[in-house]
Amino acid sequence: MISLVIGILIIVVVGAILFWVIDKFCADARLAYLLKILVVLVCLGAIISRLLPILGYPSYF
Repeated sequence: MISLVIGILIIVVVGAILFWVIDKFCADARLAYLLKILVVLVCLGAIISRLLPILGYPSYF
Protein backbone atom coordinates (compact mmCIF):
# COMPACT_ATOMS: atom_id res chain seq x y z
CA MET A 1 0.00 0.00 0.00
CA ILE A 2 2.84 2.40 0.80
CA SER A 3 4.44 1.67 -2.58
CA LEU A 4 1.16 2.65 -4.25
CA VAL A 5 1.13 6.00 -2.44
CA ILE A 6 4.79 6.61 -3.27
CA GLY A 7 4.15 5.76 -6.93
CA ILE A 8 1.20 8.13 -7.13
CA LEU A 9 3.23 10.89 -5.46
CA ILE A 10 6.03 10.38 -7.98
CA ILE A 11 3.53 10.69 -10.84
CA VAL A 12 2.13 13.90 -9.35
CA VAL A 13 5.61 15.39 -8.85
CA VAL A 14 6.64 14.54 -12.42
CA GLY A 15 3.42 16.11 -13.68
CA ALA A 16 4.11 19.27 -11.67
CA ILE A 17 7.65 19.47 -13.06
CA LEU A 18 6.29 19.09 -16.59
CA PHE A 19 3.77 21.88 -15.92
CA TRP A 20 6.63 24.14 -14.83
CA VAL A 21 8.69 23.25 -17.91
CA ILE A 22 5.74 23.97 -20.19
CA ASP A 23 5.14 27.34 -18.50
CA LYS A 24 8.82 28.24 -18.68
CA PHE A 25 9.68 27.24 -22.25
CA CYS A 26 6.47 27.29 -24.29
CA ALA A 27 5.86 30.68 -25.92
CA ASP A 28 2.52 29.93 -27.58
CA ALA A 29 -0.39 29.96 -25.12
CA ARG A 30 -2.57 27.56 -27.10
CA LEU A 31 0.23 25.02 -27.44
CA ALA A 32 0.97 25.31 -23.72
CA TYR A 33 -2.69 24.70 -22.93
CA LEU A 34 -2.81 21.59 -25.13
CA LEU A 35 0.43 20.26 -23.65
CA LYS A 36 -0.91 20.75 -20.13
CA ILE A 37 -4.07 18.84 -21.02
CA LEU A 38 -1.89 16.04 -22.42
CA VAL A 39 0.18 15.94 -19.22
CA VAL A 40 -2.97 15.77 -17.08
CA LEU A 41 -4.42 12.94 -19.17
CA VAL A 42 -1.19 10.92 -19.11
CA CYS A 43 -0.82 11.40 -15.34
CA LEU A 44 -4.45 10.40 -14.73
CA GLY A 45 -3.99 7.33 -16.92
CA ALA A 46 -0.88 6.33 -14.98
CA ILE A 47 -2.63 6.80 -11.64
CA ILE A 48 -5.71 4.85 -12.77
CA SER A 49 -3.55 2.02 -14.09
CA ARG A 50 -1.94 1.76 -10.64
CA LEU A 51 -5.31 1.81 -8.87
CA LEU A 52 -7.14 -0.73 -11.06
CA PRO A 53 -5.59 -3.89 -9.55
CA ILE A 54 -6.54 -2.71 -6.06
CA LEU A 55 -10.12 -2.09 -7.19
CA GLY A 56 -10.34 -5.62 -8.55
CA TYR A 57 -9.90 -5.04 -12.27
CA PRO A 58 -7.11 -6.88 -14.08
CA SER A 59 -4.09 -4.87 -15.21
CA TYR A 60 -2.89 -5.61 -18.72
CA PHE A 61 0.26 -3.46 -18.60
